[in-house]
Amino acid sequence: MASKLTGGDLQIITRIAVFRGLKAETVAHMIAPATAISVRARESIARQDEPATAFFIVVGGWVKLFRSNLAGDEAVIEIMSRGGSFAEAAALTGHRYLANAEAVTDARVARIPADHLVRCIRANPDISVPMIASICQHMHHLVQRVEQLKAQSGVQRLAEFLASLAITEQGSCALVLPYDKALIAGELGLTPESLSRAFAKLRSIGVTVDASQVAVRDVARLRKLATDGRSAVRGKLQAVR
Repeated sequence: MASKLTGGDLQIITRIAVFRGLKAETVAHMIAPATAISVRARESIARQDEPATAFFIVVGGWVKLFRSNLAGDEAVIEIMSRGGSFAEAAALTGHRYLANAEAVTDARVARIPADHLVRCIRANPDISVPMIASICQHMHHLVQRVEQLKAQSGVQRLAEFLASLAITEQGSCALVLPYDKALIAGELGLTPESLSRAFAKLRSIGVTVDASQVAVRDVARLRKLATDGRSAVRGKLQAVR
């Protein structure tokens, strides 16, 4: 269901990378025709290979970006929460959506029409600079994802995921998994069985899990485990150079 943007929506939208550095009146003009859509968990927001008619900003909940094949297999690209944006490049070029977007939880998403965005850029080319920066930011994230999959073991990937949820750099903390374990496994490039084994191995450094509740005895040790794999691979690459 589409509705008008609220004041809270606008606070989130105007802070994202797409609009960074632009004048307030320019941003207001760019988002003038935007609407907010409320979606239920597992409801589709955008479908792979369909014409890109808009780009989107998550203002509440969690959204999954993924590719799927004819057999129905999914490859999770990213799971984003409040402040995340997607489909900028497709909206700018008028191409088709490169991935599916689906709500993981009940979510609220701002939709900005692609044709309006293109008209704004033609009228004021300076708008394209933060748009390009945002697209580059997404590319950087994908490079990091490839590095993660290549450089880290499944245990290290899980350690990094859990460390990203921690609100402290050291000491102990309690975490709540933001979405179900099957989706976490897909995001980390693991099978559900491999994820369970990774959780079991983390018990040796004081990480315990009970359903969606996770207790971490030593956050600093968890972070060190996550970064060791990447450091080793980077060292090998530097040696080759």
